[in-house]
Amino acid sequence: MIFMKAHVLFSGGKDSSLSAIILHNLGYEIQLITVNFGVMDSYLHARETANVIGFPHEVELLDMELIEKSVDMILKDGYPGNGIQFLHKSVLDILSEKYCVIADGTRRDDRVPKLTHSEIQSLEMRKNIEYVTPLMGFGHKTIRSLVNNYFVISELESEDLLKSDYETEIREIIRNRGENPLSYFPKHIQSRVTGLKRYL
Repeated sequence: MIFMKAHVLFSGGKDSSLSAIILHNLGYEIQLITVNFGVMDSYLHARETANVIGFPHEVELLDMELIEKSVDMILKDGYPGNGIQFLHKSVLDILSEKYCVIADGTRRDDRVPKLTHSEIQSLEMRKNIEYVTPLMGFGHKTIRSLVNNYFVISELESEDLLKSDYETEIREIIRNRGENPLSYFPKHIQSRVTGLKRYL
Protein backbone atom coordinates (compact mmCIF):
# COMPACT_ATOMS: atom_id res chain seq x y z
CA MET A 1 0.00 0.00 0.00
CA ILE A 2 1.49 3.33 -1.10
CA PHE A 3 0.87 5.98 1.53
CA MET A 4 3.12 8.98 0.79
CA LYS A 5 5.45 10.34 -1.88
CA ALA A 6 9.13 10.53 -0.96
CA HIS A 7 11.36 12.81 -3.01
CA VAL A 8 14.77 11.14 -3.00
CA LEU A 9 17.86 13.22 -3.77
CA PHE A 10 19.41 11.12 -6.50
CA SER A 11 22.90 11.02 -8.00
CA GLY A 12 22.66 7.65 -9.74
CA GLY A 13 25.03 6.15 -7.20
CA LYS A 14 24.51 3.09 -5.05
CA ASP A 15 23.51 4.91 -1.86
CA SER A 16 20.70 7.04 -3.28
CA SER A 17 19.52 4.08 -5.37
CA LEU A 18 19.44 1.81 -2.32
CA SER A 19 17.58 4.46 -0.30
CA ALA A 20 14.93 4.68 -3.02
CA ILE A 21 14.45 0.90 -3.02
CA ILE A 22 14.20 0.68 0.77
CA LEU A 23 11.57 3.42 0.86
CA HIS A 24 9.70 1.80 -2.04
CA ASN A 25 9.64 -1.49 -0.12
CA LEU A 26 8.27 0.37 2.91
CA GLY A 27 5.36 1.61 0.83
CA TYR A 28 6.42 5.08 -0.27
CA GLU A 29 5.75 6.37 -3.75
CA ILE A 30 9.20 7.26 -5.08
CA GLN A 31 10.12 10.40 -6.99
CA LEU A 32 13.82 10.73 -7.76
CA ILE A 33 15.18 14.29 -7.73
CA THR A 34 18.53 15.30 -9.18
CA VAL A 35 19.77 18.78 -8.34
CA ASN A 36 21.60 20.62 -11.09
CA PHE A 37 23.08 24.12 -11.17
CA GLY A 38 23.39 24.56 -14.93
CA VAL A 39 27.16 24.11 -15.00
CA MET A 40 26.88 20.96 -17.10
CA ASP A 41 24.19 18.44 -17.98
CA SER A 42 25.47 15.84 -15.51
CA TYR A 43 21.88 15.04 -14.50
CA LEU A 44 21.66 12.86 -17.63
CA HIS A 45 23.68 10.15 -15.87
CA ALA A 46 21.17 10.01 -13.03
CA ARG A 47 18.35 9.86 -15.56
CA GLU A 48 19.96 6.77 -17.12
CA THR A 49 20.17 5.08 -13.73
CA ALA A 50 16.60 6.09 -12.87
CA ASN A 51 15.48 4.27 -16.01
CA VAL A 52 17.44 1.21 -14.91
CA ILE A 53 15.87 1.02 -11.45
CA GLY A 54 12.44 2.02 -12.70
CA PHE A 55 11.48 5.13 -10.72
CA PRO A 56 10.32 8.50 -12.13
CA HIS A 57 12.99 11.16 -12.27
CA GLU A 58 12.95 14.96 -12.21
CA VAL A 59 15.67 17.61 -12.36
CA GLU A 60 15.64 20.55 -9.96
CA LEU A 61 17.60 23.42 -11.51
CA LEU A 62 18.86 25.68 -8.73
CA ASP A 63 20.66 29.03 -8.74
CA MET A 64 24.30 28.77 -9.83
CA GLU A 65 25.18 31.33 -7.16
CA LEU A 66 24.83 28.59 -4.53
CA ILE A 67 27.40 26.27 -6.08
CA GLU A 68 29.73 29.19 -6.84
CA LYS A 69 29.65 30.08 -3.14
CA SER A 70 30.39 26.44 -2.31
CA VAL A 71 33.41 26.52 -4.63
CA ASP A 72 34.60 29.78 -3.04
CA MET A 73 34.59 28.02 0.34
CA ILE A 74 36.45 24.98 -1.03
CA LEU A 75 39.16 27.08 -2.67
CA LYS A 76 39.59 29.16 0.48
CA ASP A 77 39.71 26.12 2.81
CA GLY A 78 41.81 23.94 0.52
CA TYR A 79 39.49 20.98 1.08
CA PRO A 80 35.84 20.27 0.11
CA GLY A 81 34.10 19.45 3.40
CA ASN A 82 32.65 22.82 4.42
CA GLY A 83 31.67 23.77 0.89
CA ILE A 84 29.79 20.54 0.22
CA GLN A 85 28.13 20.67 3.64
CA PHE A 86 26.95 24.22 2.95
CA LEU A 87 25.61 23.20 -0.46
CA HIS A 88 23.73 20.16 0.83
CA LYS A 89 22.09 22.07 3.67
CA SER A 90 21.12 24.85 1.24
CA VAL A 91 19.59 22.34 -1.18
CA LEU A 92 17.55 20.72 1.60
CA ASP A 93 16.35 24.11 2.77
CA ILE A 94 15.21 25.05 -0.74
CA LEU A 95 13.54 21.73 -1.57
CA SER A 96 11.74 21.68 1.77
CA GLU A 97 9.67 24.60 0.48
CA LYS A 98 8.22 22.29 -2.18
CA TYR A 99 8.21 18.73 -0.83
CA CYS A 100 6.76 17.18 2.32
CA VAL A 101 9.07 14.15 2.46
CA ILE A 102 12.72 14.47 1.39
CA ALA A 103 15.13 11.55 1.51
CA ASP A 104 18.75 10.96 0.59
CA GLY A 105 21.49 8.36 0.72
CA THR A 106 23.35 9.68 3.76
CA ARG A 107 24.97 6.78 5.62
CA ARG A 108 25.88 6.21 9.26
CA ASP A 109 29.62 6.36 8.50
CA ASP A 110 29.49 9.48 6.31
CA ARG A 111 31.14 12.67 7.49
CA VAL A 112 30.09 15.07 4.72
CA PRO A 113 27.46 15.88 3.73
CA LYS A 114 25.58 14.91 6.85
CA LEU A 115 23.19 16.75 9.14
CA THR A 116 23.43 16.45 12.89
CA HIS A 117 20.45 15.28 14.90
CA SER A 118 19.70 18.85 15.99
CA GLU A 119 19.98 20.13 12.40
CA ILE A 120 17.50 17.49 11.24
CA GLN A 121 15.08 18.40 14.03
CA SER A 122 15.41 22.08 13.16
CA LEU A 123 14.78 21.48 9.45
CA GLU A 124 11.72 19.33 10.12
CA MET A 125 10.23 21.77 12.62
CA ARG A 126 10.97 24.94 10.66
CA LYS A 127 9.66 23.59 7.37
CA ASN A 128 7.06 21.11 8.67
CA ILE A 129 8.56 18.30 6.58
CA GLU A 130 9.95 14.80 7.05
CA TYR A 131 13.63 14.27 6.28
CA VAL A 132 14.32 10.56 5.84
CA THR A 133 17.73 8.88 5.74
CA PRO A 134 17.10 5.12 5.28
CA LEU A 135 20.80 4.16 5.35
CA MET A 136 21.65 5.94 8.60
CA GLY A 137 21.40 2.75 10.66
CA PHE A 138 23.56 0.65 8.32
CA GLY A 139 27.33 0.23 8.43
CA HIS A 140 29.63 -0.14 5.44
CA LYS A 141 29.51 -3.96 5.34
CA THR A 142 25.72 -4.10 5.46
CA ILE A 143 25.35 -1.52 2.71
CA ARG A 144 27.87 -3.36 0.53
CA SER A 145 25.90 -6.59 1.00
CA LEU A 146 22.58 -4.92 0.11
CA VAL A 147 24.09 -3.19 -2.92
CA ASN A 148 25.53 -6.48 -4.17
CA ASN A 149 22.11 -8.08 -3.73
CA TYR A 150 20.26 -5.52 -5.83
CA PHE A 151 22.60 -3.78 -8.28
CA VAL A 152 25.18 -4.04 -10.99
CA ILE A 153 27.50 -1.11 -10.38
CA SER A 154 30.38 0.64 -12.10
CA GLU A 155 33.20 1.78 -9.82
CA LEU A 156 35.94 4.15 -10.94
CA GLU A 157 38.07 6.99 -9.64
CA SER A 158 35.88 10.04 -9.08
CA GLU A 159 37.61 11.94 -11.90
CA ASP A 160 36.72 9.18 -14.36
CA LEU A 161 33.15 8.29 -13.40
CA LEU A 162 30.21 10.12 -14.97
CA LYS A 163 27.79 10.86 -12.13
CA SER A 164 25.18 13.41 -11.10
CA ASP A 165 26.30 14.49 -7.64
CA TYR A 166 27.33 17.93 -6.35
CA GLU A 167 30.98 17.06 -6.78
CA THR A 168 30.75 16.69 -10.56
CA GLU A 169 29.68 20.28 -11.13
CA ILE A 170 31.96 21.59 -8.37
CA ARG A 171 34.95 19.98 -10.09
CA GLU A 172 33.96 21.56 -13.39
CA ILE A 173 33.77 25.05 -11.86
CA ILE A 174 37.18 24.55 -10.25
CA ARG A 175 38.60 23.58 -13.65
CA ASN A 176 36.96 26.63 -15.25
CA ARG A 177 38.68 28.80 -12.65
CA GLY A 178 42.03 27.42 -13.77
CA GLU A 179 42.58 25.14 -10.79
CA ASN A 180 43.10 21.38 -10.58
CA PRO A 181 40.25 19.61 -8.71
CA LEU A 182 42.70 16.97 -7.50
CA SER A 183 44.36 19.67 -5.42
CA TYR A 184 41.16 19.90 -3.38
CA PHE A 185 39.51 16.49 -3.66
CA PRO A 186 41.49 13.44 -2.57
CA LYS A 187 41.33 10.51 -4.95
CA HIS A 188 38.46 8.19 -4.10
CA ILE A 189 36.27 5.57 -5.71
CA GLN A 190 32.77 6.53 -6.83
CA SER A 191 30.00 4.25 -7.98
CA ARG A 192 27.06 4.40 -10.36
CA VAL A 193 24.27 1.85 -10.69
CA THR A 194 24.19 0.42 -14.22
CA GLY A 195 21.88 -2.58 -13.79
CA LEU A 196 19.46 -4.46 -11.56
CA LYS A 197 20.03 -8.01 -10.30
CA ARG A 198 16.45 -8.45 -9.14
CA TYR A 199 13.07 -6.95 -9.90
CA LEU A 200 11.54 -4.57 -7.37
